[in-house]
Amino acid sequence: MVLPFMGSGPLWDGINPNLIATIYEVDHKGEPLDEANRVRCLFVDDANLEATLNWQSPFEGAGPESRAPTLSAMLQSGAIQPIAERLGDGVGGATKEVSETARGRTGITKLNSTQVFSGMPPLRLQATIMLRAWRDPQAEVEEPLDQLMRWVLPQYLAPEGTMITAALDWYREGDRDVNGFVEAAMPSAAPSMIAIRYKGRTYAPMVVENIGVPLNSPSDQYGRFVQLQLPVTFATLTAIDRNDWDNMK
Repeated sequence: MVLPFMGSGPLWDGINPNLIATIYEVDHKGEPLDEANRVRCLFVDDANLEATLNWQSPFEGAGPESRAPTLSAMLQSGAIQPIAERLGDGVGGATKEVSETARGRTGITKLNSTQVFSGMPPLRLQATIMLRAWRDPQAEVEEPLDQLMRWVLPQYLAPEGTMITAALDWYREGDRDVNGFVEAAMPSAAPSMIAIRYKGRTYAPMVVENIGVPLNSPSDQYGRFVQLQLPVTFATLTAIDRNDWDNMK
């Protein structure tokens, strides 16, 4: 089934809808804010979803190798035997016997090599977005580019303000509520969160960590881009679990 064209972006006629990525604005719960205002694009080159899982070995230093690494290594390798031979029959004999017993042994066990899960950062999606004009560079490339940048950049940055000035402004106001103090202390608005619908899965909410706009891309006689390839790194708002992964479908 071919989906009707909505939002902005090139007219990808004849392309499987599953290969078209749809990007739109959502809230912090992943609910669409204005799904009609969306960007349809292609992911070219490598689109890689990366999950980094932090496993650590907290018991790794519990063996004798960490307490006396040189002595332990000499015992395990048998390198202490020449020293034992120089000590004579008393201490040297006992040391030689210990050396023969320790040769080829190690203090590593399943316990001190056990890994424990210590957390994970958000998932990252690295992709290259392609926008190409088939009929109208303004509607198919320029407007989607502007929409993407509106989502990526902060919604509003206050020209000035510190905690001290915010507290003074809040104190001078007649209605001193907590919400007013928060707005005075943090007067700017962060960038929007987005969702990405691609190949049967919806990744939401996502944030954009970085984006590149190649300014030397092909353009028409009016300076409007006719083709763009934008390297972008998306990231989930939080780390996800198996239920989040299942709910993406």
